[in-house]
Amino acid sequence: MPRIEFYVLSSATAAERIRAACQLAGKAWRAGVPVFLRGSDAQQCQELDDWLWRFRAESFVPHSLYQDDAQAPVVIGLDEQPEVAQSVLINLASSLSPQVEHFSRVIEIVNQEPELLTACRENFRSYRQRGYDPKRVEL
Repeated sequence: MPRIEFYVLSSATAAERIRAACQLAGKAWRAGVPVFLRGSDAQQCQELDDWLWRFRAESFVPHSLYQDDAQAPVVIGLDEQPEVAQSVLINLASSLSPQVEHFSRVIEIVNQEPELLTACRENFRSYRQRGYDPKRVEL
């Protein structure tokens, strides 16, 4: 059963949420853990791809969109089933991933945008109803 964590940001900006996702993906990759970054739609997946190329000038995080290379160390996608034994799912979509059981850890990134807060609270309840024990982590 995967460990579920809700990382809570103090800001309400989408950019800070993307930055946090990129930082967490880079940290996991440096620790040797494969990552699946789940975007909310194709546009956000492209935005994640762009951010990973430029968010930290001194280091590169090897990544790819799912359709380009589903076995990259950091894969960006939607609801695809991971092709390699992915360990961390970083979820930026407002719904639960249908692939939750394929991961050992799921990170939901929450900011203070009202609609997202509502969706994330519902996700938290849904995880509990499914028997998970989600934790809250303040960033």
